[in-house]
Amino acid sequence: MRHVIVDKAIYADGTRRDIDGDISDAFDLARADGDCFVWIGLHEPDEDEFALVRDELQLHPLAAEDAVSAHQRPKMERYDDTLLIVLKTLSYVDATSDIEVGEIMVFLGPDFVITVRHGAGNPLGPVRKRLEDAPELLKHGATAVLYAVCDEVVDRYGIVAHEVEIDIIGLEKAVFDPSARDVVEDVYSLKREVLEFRGAEDPLVPVLQEIVKGRVAECGSTREYFRDVLDHLLRVDEQVDAHNELLNSVLTAHLALLGKQQNEDMRKISAWAAIIAVPTAIAGIYGMNFEHMPELKWTYSYPVVLVVIVVICVLLFRRLRRSGWL
Repeated sequence: MRHVIVDKAIYADGTRRDIDGDISDAFDLARADGDCFVWIGLHEPDEDEFALVRDELQLHPLAAEDAVSAHQRPKMERYDDTLLIVLKTLSYVDATSDIEVGEIMVFLGPDFVITVRHGAGNPLGPVRKRLEDAPELLKHGATAVLYAVCDEVVDRYGIVAHEVEIDIIGLEKAVFDPSARDVVEDVYSLKREVLEFRGAEDPLVPVLQEIVKGRVAECGSTREYFRDVLDHLLRVDEQVDAHNELLNSVLTAHLALLGKQQNEDMRKISAWAAIIAVPTAIAGIYGMNFEHMPELKWTYSYPVVLVVIVVICVLLFRRLRRSGWL
């Protein structure tokens, strides 16, 4: 069990007290002290490893199953006196311009907080350090942990949104670069990442709205903090909408430019075909070898015909060049 426990401590009156024993000892100490709570952080526990926490806290089987299997959408559910909040974490990979999705589940009870993290993104060590450096915030109890986790996750959303915006600007430049390659595949790839981004942040909006509206009794003393997180999340939500629309516009512009280039190529091909048709037609007429054809016995017929072909072709070339076909 120890390899999945990232950290564990008891917090009373805004201060930390380390736990020397196992998880059961931590809960016993918290219940004995009264006005305090236990915060245990877990990373990707399996069913057997989470069983100790489940049995100690009498968690609902469905909640315990969610904690082990992950792959849940952001949500908030209540099981008896335990609140389960699921958050999607995002991290941006510079090398591939991909967005990696992880998951954090927060079990919130009267005297405990259990955070279960899946994926490499958004480690909670800095969150714990930030809270321990702010004892006044930590005095609000277990809901202060939930606020700090939500705040950290949403702040990462803002960072990822900024990176996605940089990628979109790069695609815009590539689309309007005359020597650029076809970027349709890149646009679709980034659009998939944006849709995955939306799937992580958009369902979290109603969860925070429920807290801000005062419908979650446990978070009554921290509603103002959650309102600030919700404001940041709504701003990110607007950015994601704008990114999606901008990608649609980039794709439309790129396809239009490709169509324009194809039309220009077709016009050039048609223009050269018209020029080549002149010598082809004249040579075809004189190649029919009829007995009675004008100028067949004339000494200068051959050079005259060549000159006529060249003159007509030059005139056609100049006319097509002037009209923009060549």
